[in-house]
Amino acid sequence: GNIITRAGVHLGGDIDYSGHSFESFPNGAAALFGADAIPSAGFAQLVAFIGALELGVMKDIEGTGNEHVGDFRNGAIDFGWDTFDEETKLSKRAIELNN
Repeated sequence: GNIITRAGVHLGGDIDYSGHSFESFPNGAAALFGADAIPSAGFAQLVAFIGALELGVMKDIEGTGNEHVGDFRNGAIDFGWDTFDEETKLSKRAIELNN
């Protein structure tokens, strides 16, 4: 996201009902802190949403078929992972961890 927005690519439309466009806010940390930052209520919404995901959704539930630490599928989502052989799975996990 940071590379794309610094290249000048922003979502179209408004970020709130007051008419502030996505392009009206600076890139990077300046969008959260500083004179031109998003309003504090918007920042609080971001923190609350991320907190809700961490506490309520992104859980490693035992006994649901998780293959490794960090496997949050919990038996519900499968984008073809179960069709890969063990060598391919190991390779894909290594690629992801090295990102």
